[in-house]
Amino acid sequence: MIGLHQVYIVAGLTFAAFALLSARDASNPRRLANAAFWGLLAVSMLAGDRIGDFGNGLLVLALVGIAGFGGLGRGEVATDPAERTAKAERYGNRLFLLAAVIPFAALGGTLGFKLLPGLVDPKQVTLVSLAMGVLLALGIGLVWLRPRPLAPLEEGRRLMDAVGWAAVLPQMLASLGAVFALAGVGQVVGDLATAVIPEGSRLGAVVAYGLGMAAFTMVMGNAFAAFPVMAAAIGLPLLVHQYHGDPAVIAAIGMLAGFCGTLMTPMAANFNVVPAALLDLADRNAVVKAQVPTALPLLVVNIALIWFLAFP
Repeated sequence: MIGLHQVYIVAGLTFAAFALLSARDASNPRRLANAAFWGLLAVSMLAGDRIGDFGNGLLVLALVGIAGFGGLGRGEVATDPAERTAKAERYGNRLFLLAAVIPFAALGGTLGFKLLPGLVDPKQVTLVSLAMGVLLALGIGLVWLRPRPLAPLEEGRRLMDAVGWAAVLPQMLASLGAVFALAGVGQVVGDLATAVIPEGSRLGAVVAYGLGMAAFTMVMGNAFAAFPVMAAAIGLPLLVHQYHGDPAVIAAIGMLAGFCGTLMTPMAANFNVVPAALLDLADRNAVVKAQVPTALPLLVVNIALIWFLAFP
């Protein structure tokens, strides 16, 4: 049965290739540090379940050590910029069809694999379909655009070098959210919120929940990491149990409030740092600055939606 293990293998092999390509990049003065960083990440993907908690902890500390002491560098562009420009002019907006393959494959796989029981783990069908969509888009791109065989990996390495250590933020921050939940941070935040929110104020609880989701998402970079903390602190004890709100509405719109925080933080590296790197922007926070005027009104709207829709 195809499951998360196979997805990790694909990701691990990709980062292993990045490590090898980094090691042979003579234009990067820190190529060995880059190779070690991406190699360690490959080990975590390929053998994380075998080296145990202590081994994974040492691995994370090594990653932090390499990144924290400025170990990562950037080499020269892997492919000729003039060649990329020429192909962009030749194919134009049709290039976006390759990007569209991934979500359509993910959606088709999520729905289609249900008709083939036993082939894909039903708990991981979306992630498996997403990984298959990436591989399908890669195959179509190789046939259609006919680049050099190593060009996709070289360009992937270039992007990873441009993003740097921030590329692993989503993985680490999601883990941090689970650690916070197990450590009882939600209970601590709930006690603080109870002391601040006026007793019997449903509006105060709704505002605190919406703002808390956005704020914790800005800290953690991931609304999925913020949700267990704020649900345990305010969502369940106050909005659902005390004020009898609809848990589906509170959870769904609460996540949207968290996503408003995603728009306003560089910690959401995959959304806000990667585009800046792709566009070679001088200001790495330019994407965040452009999104704040949209995020703040959306946050107000989401808080209002919880107030009007969650309570009978």
